[in-house]
Amino acid sequence: MLHCIAIDDEPLSLDILKAYSEPLNHITLACTFTSTALARQYLDNNTVDLIFLDIEMADIDGLSFYRSLNTKPMVIFTTAYSNYAVQGFEVAALDYLLKPISTERFLQATQKASHFMAFHQHNTSFLSVRSEYQTKKIALSEILYIEGLNNHVKIYTDNCPRPILSMMSMKEILSKLSGRRFTRIHRSYIVDLSKVTSYNSRYIFIGNKQFPIGETYRDVTKQLSAGSPLF
Repeated sequence: MLHCIAIDDEPLSLDILKAYSEPLNHITLACTFTSTALARQYLDNNTVDLIFLDIEMADIDGLSFYRSLNTKPMVIFTTAYSNYAVQGFEVAALDYLLKPISTERFLQATQKASHFMAFHQHNTSFLSVRSEYQTKKIALSEILYIEGLNNHVKIYTDNCPRPILSMMSMKEILSKLSGRRFTRIHRSYIVDLSKVTSYNSRYIFIGNKQFPIGETYRDVTKQLSAGSPLF
């Protein structure tokens, strides 16, 4: 399931996207924003697969906002103006939806995103990191969780007794895992949601290991209840 957000300075447009998203089982619209500043804060702390992004907004146009992102999820532009189509595809937009958006076009665009993500995941199943003066390839399916420690990360896998230590930030490694089931749940932890065995409003559990959920990452429980095949 794709983890999505929508950004539009018109609340009614966001309500329409919410209504279109709710019946679908291949996407979840986790958050909506009328402010790009708030959306940027969310993107800095969460993994997002897809953004529905309006182009003409009061604070900054959607094209400039998307270009400014360090990590760029898939994007579908939503706008009332057809003259931005070429610029949209110049930034590799997945689709371009003209308002008023029909349910058929919305479904078509989200299915395209889902197929694109499935293809991407099938062809990129390893994470490459520098560790102990070597480049190590780690199968994504083997990663249990990642712990941040100052300017390093520890990568814990299910087949190695010691974590793999690599010099990079949590934000940097999260960008390498963009589009996966890996989500930051705390300033110190990234977990693979498909490995979660149980959870509550305060903690996530992978087997006997307990992880706290940070205040700014509470939406992770929505991802689990909406998207995990385990629940």
